Amino acid sequence: MSDDELMACTKEELLSRLRKEESEKMSALIQRGRLIKEVNKQLQGHLLEIRELKVINQRLQEENTELRDLCCFLDDDRLKVKKLAREWQLFGHHAAKVMREDLGGYLKKLADLERMQDGLVKENLDLKELCLVLEEECVGRSDSSPGGSTELNLPCMVARDLGDGSSSTGSVGSPDQLHLVCSPDDRRTSFG
Repeated sequence: MSDDELMACTKEELLSRLRKEESEKMSALIQRGRLIKEVNKQLQGHLLEIRELKVINQRLQEENTELRDLCCFLDDDRLKVKKLAREWQLFGHHAAKVMREDLGGYLKKLADLERMQDGLVKENLDLKELCLVLEEECVGRSDSSPGGSTELNLPCMVARDLGDGSSSTGSVGSPDQLHLVCSPDDRRTSFG
C-alpha cells in the first residue's frame, strides 16, 4: 500500500493490518526455522553418509593396492612360467635330437654287432668243419697204426669238453664243440 492509502485507513484497520502482518511474519519465521532444522538434519545425514563413504573408499583403496600388488606378482610369475616353459621346450627339442642321434648310433652299432655275429657264426661253422676233418684224420691215423690204439700211444685223440651246459652251441668251451688233443710231434707234422 502507498502512504496515501495508509493515511486514509483508520487506526483500527492499521492495527489489524499490523497484527496480520506480524502473524504472517511469525508464521514465516516458524516455517523458516522448521525448514532450517530439516536442512540441518539432512546435512547431518549427508555428513554421516560422507564419513561412511570415506571409510568405504579407504578400504577399497587398500584392496585396490593389494590387488595391484597381487596382479604384479602374478604377472611376474606368469613371465617366469613362460620363460621356464620356453626353456623346457628347448630342452625337450635338444633331448629329442640327442635321443635321435643316440638311437641312430645304437642302431648302427646293433647292425655292426649283427654283422660281427654273422661272421662269428660262419667262422664257428668253418672251425667246426675243420675240427671234424681233423678228427676224421686223427681217427683214421690211429686205426692204421701198428699194435692197436691205446690212449697212451695215440698221436692224436679226440677230447670232449664237458663244461656245465651253460654255453650255447658253437661257442668256445661248449660241450658240443670238439677239441683236438694232439701231441707236439703231431702238431709239427700237421702244420709244418
